Amino acid sequence: MEDLPVWDLYAIRYATRDAQRRNHFMGGDPHEGAMPMDYFVWVAVCGDRVVVIDIGFNAEVAAQRSRTWLRCPIDTLKNLGVDPARVGDVVITHLHYDHAGNFGLLPAARFHLQEAEMQFATGPYMRYSRLSHSFEVEDVCAVVRLNFAQRVQFHRGDGEVAPGIQLHEAGGHSAGLQFVRVHTRRGWVVLASDVSHFYENLLRLHPFPTAFHVGRMLEGFDKLCAVAPGNDHIVPGHDPLVMRLYPAPSPELEGIAVRLDVAPQPFPPGTFPHSSH
Repeated sequence: MEDLPVWDLYAIRYATRDAQRRNHFMGGDPHEGAMPMDYFVWVAVCGDRVVVIDIGFNAEVAAQRSRTWLRCPIDTLKNLGVDPARVGDVVITHLHYDHAGNFGLLPAARFHLQEAEMQFATGPYMRYSRLSHSFEVEDVCAVVRLNFAQRVQFHRGDGEVAPGIQLHEAGGHSAGLQFVRVHTRRGWVVLASDVSHFYENLLRLHPFPTAFHVGRMLEGFDKLCAVAPGNDHIVPGHDPLVMRLYPAPSPELEGIAVRLDVAPQPFPPGTFPHSSH
């Protein structure tokens, strides 16, 4: 492991939504209360090489879906010294609207996607609105076009994008969902994406309501824990706590981006009042 590159790792917060606890746990939650959701993209940097993980949605989709759009996540890469036009590799954890909406802003990138996710998003299950509502058809069509342009690298199960950046197939939430493990100065950091939307989903083993296969969602929690040094090395995909637990890269980026390659703060007392953890 000492021979692996060490990547700087960041999360960019680009949108948010007001929501309630019942919105985030399968079967609801008996404890009422506000539980907002944040939307992130992630960026790994090692020397001149950059790997972007997920690409977010745009202002138009935010308005259609009643999300609060804060900034363009791809334009915000420039605040971290990254030129979007020069990004060579992008991991798409899955094709839901909030992870796959800005393909045209990364003109030089090759996109890494699970083959099962492409089959899911273009296959017979999309005739069911309960499953298709999480996708934007134009995003799916964009991936088809990119594939014809030889810009999509399909993976079948676990794989690697670059030394120190590993892909792990999970499924469950979407048929071809994958998460990413990044080798950083504090060891391996696991970007859960939607394998666990919030810390509580993982800590309580209580999945998010949007599901293709509930059993695989539960197995996904096991997969996260199997490849992470500890829970403090797992970063959930939508939890506002991420912005509180990790530091901003600079004062100018306070509230916009955080570093994930440094240890997080401990959970504040009373963070999970309704959990045994």
